[in-house]
Amino acid sequence: LSKLNEPIPAVIVGVIPEWLSGSLLRLGPGLFEVGAEPFYHLFDGQALMHKFDLKNGHVTYYRKFVKTDAYVRAMTEKRVVITEFGTAAYPDPCKNIFSRFFTYFKGIEVTDNCLVNVYPVGEDFYACTETNYITKVDPDTLETLKRVDLCDYLSVNGVTAHPHIESDGTVYNIGNCFGKNMSLAYNIVKIPPTPKDKSDPIAKSKVLVQLPSSERFKPSYVHSFGMTENYFVFVETPVKINLLKFLTAWSIWGTNYMDCFESNETMGTWFHLATKDPAEYIEHKFRTSAFNLFHHINSYEDDGFIVVDLCTWKGHEFVYNYLYLANLRENWEEVKKAAMRAPQPEVRRYVLPMDVHKEEQGKNLISLPYTTATAVMRSDGTIWLEPEVLFSGPRQAFEFPQINYSKFSGKNYSYAYGLGLNHFIPDRICKLNVKTKDTWVWQEPDSYPSEPIFVQTPGSVEEDDGVLLSIVVNPGADQRPGYLLILNARDLTEIARAEVEVIIPVTFHGMYKP
Repeated sequence: LSKLNEPIPAVIVGVIPEWLSGSLLRLGPGLFEVGAEPFYHLFDGQALMHKFDLKNGHVTYYRKFVKTDAYVRAMTEKRVVITEFGTAAYPDPCKNIFSRFFTYFKGIEVTDNCLVNVYPVGEDFYACTETNYITKVDPDTLETLKRVDLCDYLSVNGVTAHPHIESDGTVYNIGNCFGKNMSLAYNIVKIPPTPKDKSDPIAKSKVLVQLPSSERFKPSYVHSFGMTENYFVFVETPVKINLLKFLTAWSIWGTNYMDCFESNETMGTWFHLATKDPAEYIEHKFRTSAFNLFHHINSYEDDGFIVVDLCTWKGHEFVYNYLYLANLRENWEEVKKAAMRAPQPEVRRYVLPMDVHKEEQGKNLISLPYTTATAVMRSDGTIWLEPEVLFSGPRQAFEFPQINYSKFSGKNYSYAYGLGLNHFIPDRICKLNVKTKDTWVWQEPDSYPSEPIFVQTPGSVEEDDGVLLSIVVNPGADQRPGYLLILNARDLTEIARAEVEVIIPVTFHGMYKP
């Protein structure tokens, strides 16, 4: 991809709202080969940060590679130096078996390729993936400032790319942790807001509470978690990381992260709850059937119940198996065939009762009038959950969900916005009313949008009074430009688009910085 030396102006179609003044920051893979060596998985390409600046009705586009170790070393040595998610790094052919033996004992090199998301911590901004490394970036120049190893401050082996951020700037996240004698847990981490003395809040971060693991040596893959005003919600799925494989993988020629995933075919899915203040694990055993989970939509409390809305994929086979680039580069018929075999997507609402008594065995414990979700106490003391389906279509996913986060995160809400995947191909933007199940769609032929980010109209009171921002790419033969799309969040009608004459690759997540 061509480097941009400076921001390039966009051509505007329509009229951009005057109040919309800020930056849309997005992250995704931007380089899929180094020298002659390709990366194999969608999550391997080196991190590229994109920025659309909006001001006075004008828009510029800029991008820069994040100068992670993985990137800098790959550029210097012209090969894949650090093993990425689905691509193994082979040792330099010039080095013999002895040097390989010694590197093995120096420890595992974990990638810092932060291609998944960007989020604020105090007054700083960090690009991240799911390892223990996060990379501080300048949101104005996109310069890479420094790499931070969270292990210096916390006992975690990595944290998710989907933290929760409160209005005062407190950041919560969750990560796996394997402690003494390989005991395994999930740690909820808290990073406080910027202290008065302006020192680095990450230095004051701490583990708030530990949630137990269903299996001793095999943590579940965790991509996001839920938070209400008073609770944390963690969903433990049957997609597992085989730690023994993971720890020995680096001594085996050509093994990567993807090779360390496996499915537990018998456990189903477990829900865990913990209180926020004081932070304590709640011992109720909530269980349901197997699904994959990447993104929580929202969770809230209502009358003694916790409502949890999720983008699920049915079954225990790992969805990421379908995201190898070879699959996605195949022709459309092949992509569709593979998707037929993949887990089926579905938006689900689960409801967890807080007040649970042994004598209520066998009856539905949920009394909220507006949901068909159920929870039933079994004779072994576990509580079996069945969901209400909020959205379902054959091989049609509502994914990369966003809400009016600043006003409705952790609260009773009505609207979710998402990227519509058709057999894994992002071909539309959707809005879902979670109360009525009404949907709205924006779609255009040969146009592939990205996660829609909601920005509220200043001073508005309605939950959906605002705009959605999405980057749309057209990889068609005539190389039509990519563009920033601005939709009315009410009905998904187009307000404006800002087109740029460069090819923009796919992005995963991002944020709007006013």
